[in-house]
Amino acid sequence: MTRIEELSKLLVEELNDFDKGIERLEKINEELKTTKLKMDLMEYKSIIEAHQNKMNEHQNAIEQFEERFNKKIREAKIYPNWVVVIFIICVIISVVLVAYVIMK
Repeated sequence: MTRIEELSKLLVEELNDFDKGIERLEKINEELKTTKLKMDLMEYKSIIEAHQNKMNEHQNAIEQFEERFNKKIREAKIYPNWVVVIFIICVIISVVLVAYVIMK
């Protein structure tokens, strides 16, 4: 009988501990339900703003590069003016010489 009494006493203690654990969990659960979490986003906001500023600077740099590149392309000439003038003069002289040779 003593063995059964010991086991029943141990079982009762375990049940009491289990009940206490459940009561503590219920209290914690109630506290969690009533607790409102508030996040502090100020640090993240400043990081995002700094990143946004850097992105704007990069975008402005890219736009300036594009404007300079387009300006260079518009102003670019394949041949200098003096080369074009000499070519035209050579063509005219060649046409005149060919016409002279054919006429003669």
